[in-house]
Amino acid sequence: MTDERPIGMFDSGFGGLTVARAVIDLLPNEHLVYLGDTGRYPYGPRPLEEVRAFARQIAHRLVDDHDIKLLVIACNNASAAALDVLRDELAMPVVGVIEPGVRSLVKATRNRRVGVIGTVGTIASGAYQRAVTEVADDVRLTCAACPGFVEFVERGETEGDQVLVLAERLLAPIVEAKVDALLLGCTHYPYLARTISDVVGRDVVLVSSADETAFDVLALLHDSDLAREGGPGTHRFLSSGEVTWFRSLGRLLLGPELADVEGVRW
Repeated sequence: MTDERPIGMFDSGFGGLTVARAVIDLLPNEHLVYLGDTGRYPYGPRPLEEVRAFARQIAHRLVDDHDIKLLVIACNNASAAALDVLRDELAMPVVGVIEPGVRSLVKATRNRRVGVIGTVGTIASGAYQRAVTEVADDVRLTCAACPGFVEFVERGETEGDQVLVLAERLLAPIVEAKVDALLLGCTHYPYLARTISDVVGRDVVLVSSADETAFDVLALLHDSDLAREGGPGTHRFLSSGEVTWFRSLGRLLLGPELADVEGVRW
């Protein structure tokens, strides 16, 4: 048996392409439909109720228009806002990025002092604080919101003096806490990994949830007999914003699989 339906994935913009890259590499036979909601990004400053409404709208669009078999919420804000709701509403597995990221973070620490950075909305939601407590209550967690990071990535400015100065200011609590592992709690942040590492120190392990999320998808597909067998999968990319911009920057960030982009209107 083989399930030909695609995996559905969405993010507020380009950040979730880090998760898409991991899924494509780990599951090359699977079809993938990725929707970047660039017409309404960034999600970070928005109220969680609004982000939840966006997430529900996108999820049901992927189900109705693309007949997906599994949904990946490749966005920390949307995972914090809507993961439980979508698991209740959808008759399919739904994977977020928070739980996989926390598992990787706890595995990486040696001194039991860890950090999480994310958007204002994600940090304020308390989702990571709750998840860390559930996984390892002996770990000391320091969180820091990093407004502005997403906008730098969306402009393609991942290095330079401006982003370095901003990082030094925003990451000061992380440096002071002497963490030895730092979770990049926004899927955009891996694109700033070099700058972040320069600020917090090269001895601090930077943890991205992308790979661990892909492993969760692999396990769910096989445990539920949803896996596709056969030749290489196809990859479709959708954007609610300017498709030319999404194509050029997205291809730079993801790679050659992002050959074309289709527009989406709400």
